[in-house]
This record gives sequence, structure tokens and C-alpha cells, in this order.
Amino acid sequence: MASSSSIQEEEHRNRLPTLLEVLSRRTLAPVDLFSFYIYMRDQQCSVDYLDFWLDVSQHMSLCRHYVRELRRSVLLETPEPEKLDSESPGLAPNGAGPSGPGYPFDGLGHDNDQRLSAFLRSEGRPSMYSARSSMDSGRSGRRFSSVDRSRRVSDMFPQQHHNNSNGSPGHTVARSDIRASAVRILYTYLLPGSEREVVLPDTIVGDIVHMIEQEGRDDPEVFDTAKDYVFQAMERDAFPGFLQAKALGNLVPPSILARLVLALTSLGGGFWGAFYVVLTDQPRHVRCWVILPFIVGAYFLASYQYRMDPILAFIGFSEYTFMNWTSVREPYIRSLLLKRAFVSLAFATFIAVALCVLFIFVPGTRL
Repeated sequence: MASSSSIQEEEHRNRLPTLLEVLSRRTLAPVDLFSFYIYMRDQQCSVDYLDFWLDVSQHMSLCRHYVRELRRSVLLETPEPEKLDSESPGLAPNGAGPSGPGYPFDGLGHDNDQRLSAFLRSEGRPSMYSARSSMDSGRSGRRFSSVDRSRRVSDMFPQQHHNNSNGSPGHTVARSDIRASAVRILYTYLLPGSEREVVLPDTIVGDIVHMIEQEGRDDPEVFDTAKDYVFQAMERDAFPGFLQAKALGNLVPPSILARLVLALTSLGGGFWGAFYVVLTDQPRHVRCWVILPFIVGAYFLASYQYRMDPILAFIGFSEYTFMNWTSVREPYIRSLLLKRAFVSLAFATFIAVALCVLFIFVPGTRL
């Protein structure tokens, strides 16, 4: 019920989306994550920042998946009476789990992140469970270690209790995969001179390098500060321009410039023809031919002014790259574009009518 109500709320969103909603894939074209990625790549030329944020989020998803698989394997190895004994009423799921709608972005509470990072840090160090398992012999020792570890994971992540009991065996994510993911992010984005270096304050980069290389950490908390910094930078510098380009217009800069060229060309030809028919004292039925270039020029001039194509807005299309179009599926964005399309057409009509009336009905003269 909660997930269906949230979906209905998103479908009837009567406002512009937030950056977090775009990044969590809860929006539709032309303000979806794909469009934002294209905007960051082509117009902001800073797609590395978005890739860094997405890779850190994927690292978080990888860590959560590892914990889920770990808990599932422990439960499968635990006999049924002990498995039931490890469950307590206080550890019942509290709503949508990590595999619900919007995963991995749902449930990204600060407390959950801290518990996840704390578990991974402690899981990476030698623990009392492995020592006890090596001292005890036989099946009873292994069962005790499994139950104890199961309780430990359940205490930290109660919402993952029932979502992972689907019976699939084994780990799909190894502990080494998490380490490799953290190191890859470090060497791809953060170190000076890296392949896709993201410019961050030296203190943030230094802390991350120390935690990964000196302390041997790979939990998601390592990248929290850098992730928040990049998110705020995108929210401040890139996202307002993205909303202006996609929610208030449906053209990309090359198309806008092309429409300016077409408008100037058409208006130039229209003025040349208008002055010619006036200065040669042509009859009015001949002067009416200036309507065509003035209409074309006024239309493209309005398209340039409002950064949108009114006809394509009425049809329901938005341009994401030059001459490549996608359907406008976000209801609120579509309503905004329709309103601006009406205003744009009214502006073009006013310009075209004014010029046509002026040059058709003005008295002619012969030079």
C-alpha cells in the first residue's frame, strides 16, 4: 500500500522534481536520469561528477547486497528451531525493504548507513566468531557461530529480515568485490591525475585516501563527505539550468542557434521583399507574398526566444540531443510546456501580423 501510494504521488506531482528524485529514478522524461546525464555530458561538460555520485551509490548498493547475501547464507545454514530462536518481535520489517521501489535509494537513512558501515568495518576484522569456530569441534560449534552471526546481522539490519529468505544459495557478492569497488572509485575519480578526476577539497581527498589505504576501510561511510559535496555542487550549479532547459523548453543549444539563423535569414528575406514591393508600388495582392517569410521568421524567432518549438511541444516531444527526440511523459512538465507553447505562438503571431499589416497596407511609391 505504501509503495502504491508513493507511485501515485509521483504520477500526480504538481511541482518540479528535486535532484534526489531525478537521481533516484523517480521521474519521467524529459527530467529523468538519462536526460540529466546527457545534459551534464553535453552542456555542463561535468559528467564525471554525476558518474562519481552514481558509482558511490552503486558501491552502497553492493555493500547492502553483500549483507543480504551473508544473512541469507547464514539462515540457510541454521537449523529451523535455532533460526526461529534468532528472530525476535522487535526485529520485524518496518516497511519497504532495500529491494523495494526505488532501491538502492529507498531507506537511505543516516542511521541505516551508519549501521551498514559499522558492520562492514567489524566484519572486515578478525572477530570472536571465527576464533570460537576454530576452537569448537563438530556441528554444534558451527551452528552456534551461525546463529550468533545471524543475530548480529539482524540487529543491525532488521528491515532485511524476510526479504532475503528466498532460498537462493551462496554469495553473489564477495568481500573482495566491495574492496575492489572502493579502490576503483579512489583511483578513477579522487587521486590527482586520475582518469576522470573530480575536483574536491584536499582535506576530503586526503581523508578518503587515509581511510582506504591506511585503515583498510571500504565501507560506504568512507565516501559520505565527498558524495554530499558533489551532490550539493550539482544541485547548486547544474540542476537549475537542467530544469530551465527541460521544464521550460524542449530544445538543445545547437537547435536553438539553428533557429536563430533561420529566423534572421527568413526575416532578412522578408524585409528585402517587403521593401521591394513597397518601393516599386506593387498591388496588395502581390505584397501578400511577404506573409510567408514573415511567418517563418516570426516562428523561429519565438522558438529562439522561448527556447522551445511550439508545434513539437503540442505534439509532446522534447529534444535530448540534436535532432533526437523523446516523448514528454512527466505530466507537470507537459503542462508547463503547453502553456509556454501557447505564449510562444501568440508572440510569433503578433510579430508576423504586425509586419504583414505594415508592409501590405503602407502606401507605395516609385523611386
